[in-house]
Amino acid sequence: MSVIPLSALDLLMAACLVAGLAGLTVCMRLGLGRSILTAALRTTVQLLLVGLVLKAVFAAAHPLLILAMALLMLAVAAREVAMRQKRRFAGGWGFGMGAASMFVSSFSVTALALVALVGVQPWYAPQYAVPLLGMLLGNTMNGIALGLDRLTSTAWREARVIEARLLLGQTWFEAVHDIRRESIRAGLIPIVNAMAVAGLVSLPGMMTGQILAGSPPLEAVKYQILIMFLIAAGTGFGTLAAVVLGARRLFDDRHRLRIDRLVR
Repeated sequence: MSVIPLSALDLLMAACLVAGLAGLTVCMRLGLGRSILTAALRTTVQLLLVGLVLKAVFAAAHPLLILAMALLMLAVAAREVAMRQKRRFAGGWGFGMGAASMFVSSFSVTALALVALVGVQPWYAPQYAVPLLGMLLGNTMNGIALGLDRLTSTAWREARVIEARLLLGQTWFEAVHDIRRESIRAGLIPIVNAMAVAGLVSLPGMMTGQILAGSPPLEAVKYQILIMFLIAAGTGFGTLAAVVLGARRLFDDRHRLRIDRLVR
């Protein structure tokens, strides 16, 4: 079965649904109309541009070009992590921790999948490397953003409790143990929920795309299971690393809480 092409009219009809939703939110005075329309416009423009870029990348299949695209994706994801924080770290620390955590987790898991699991030749083939890395970065970004947001917001709110624990002789690691644990848990909840309902409540995107493209359902299922496990590992390791680094950044070398390192 070949892929059924979509016309501009098909996309326009789908866009009318989004426009209708935006209009409804305006009537209900939810203050989301402009945000919905802006997000829809960004989605359209960004995906069209990505489609053109991927066409060139797939045609060239040069490792340096793929690396440049991967680093650009990492930079954008790290910026989103930093900007999503209500109480983000001052300076470039939020960006740096997000980038470092995603680089270690997403890039390493993607490389493992390409070399040892999928076994594609060459291992950096853009048809596999770019989509896999994109899915891992997107989900890891969400987990890290949620984990760091919980960490910084709770530390800001419970600063006096943390300082009291320090006065009682606890180290920085012990003083934020509960906060760190709950922050990691917050970052992992979305992927745990996604795995729990996959196939029963929802058909994940990659499997749906492969089936629509004509792949055998069981082959699509095997790829989706692989992707879900890779996303879970990448999100878990990335969130764990980001929260630990973020918790350490909240204290100086003398185990004093430095809440001033967060933007008010």
